[in-house]
Amino acid sequence: MVSRAIFILLSALAGMVLFLRAENASGAFWLYGFGIGAVTGGLIVVGEYALRTLSFGIIVGATAGLAVGLLMTGLVEWVGGEIFDVQTFLFHIGGLVFLLGFPYLGLVMGARFGQEQFPASPSRSTDLSGSSNSLKVLDTSVIIDGRVADLCETGFLEGTFFVPQFILHELQHIADSSDSLKRARGRRGLDILNKIQKMADIDVQVVEEDFPNVKEVDAKLVVFAKKKGARIMTNDLNLNKVAELQGVRVLNINELCNALRPVVLPGETIRVFVLKEGKEAGQGVAYLDDGTMIVVDNARRCIGRNVDVIVTSVLQTTAGRMIFTRLKEDAEREELQVARG
Repeated sequence: MVSRAIFILLSALAGMVLFLRAENASGAFWLYGFGIGAVTGGLIVVGEYALRTLSFGIIVGATAGLAVGLLMTGLVEWVGGEIFDVQTFLFHIGGLVFLLGFPYLGLVMGARFGQEQFPASPSRSTDLSGSSNSLKVLDTSVIIDGRVADLCETGFLEGTFFVPQFILHELQHIADSSDSLKRARGRRGLDILNKIQKMADIDVQVVEEDFPNVKEVDAKLVVFAKKKGARIMTNDLNLNKVAELQGVRVLNINELCNALRPVVLPGETIRVFVLKEGKEAGQGVAYLDDGTMIVVDNARRCIGRNVDVIVTSVLQTTAGRMIFTRLKEDAEREELQVARG
């Protein structure tokens, strides 16, 4: 920013010097030069900012088109003025039209040609505009889950959310299911989607685009995300793996929740409510407030009671987390027996 301010100041000084060197320069003539130089420098800086957001193809095409337009203008002026010696008022008016029209048409047509022949890759165009992380595609599982709406409300998620028409059709199909559980999940998904649409910082776009040659919905979603240069938001572990294999970035809500869960280390003591019997003989099962399963050894007799347990190990996976513990009273009893020898 400082370098640009210095450039504008130097442009203003250069304009002042040029105007002072002009013939019959007098009075506040230098002030005009200072102002014109500053405005010119400012326009150059604005142009530099604009060029940073354009792709290489647009810049090359626009430059070539402008050059051709100026060449055509000069050719028309030379043919009319030098060869045919036309000096009428209408000719000068026409020359002005050519002077403005040809360069402008060349600039516009050249920019369009450059954009078509050298399209910017999704990653480059989004990086330059600062919105590479703002384009996301929602899949069915993450919409039904509903936590994405909570993240949007907190401000951690923003930007544009794409909902392809085939995802919306899948949601509607689930909502119309004869199974009451599936029907409730589908309707919940539609309600969540409607809730996100009403948020001010989120732009939800339902896109009609489909891929008839691709049968699987997950495969369509990956193709769509690659075409848009967007990330896929999902809770589906299989879709997560398939998308990453094809170079599509994925935002997995389960991974985020696992990262935000409180850390429990082996050896720590926690108090839990033993809810039910475990799969193995004598085991009891409890849960943390965030839904994490806790397996307690030899706790079958403690079902329906709050007990203190000691963490022995933690199993962390993409699908979730399990904590293995043992009763604190059992651990203390063993320590006492060891101490007695």
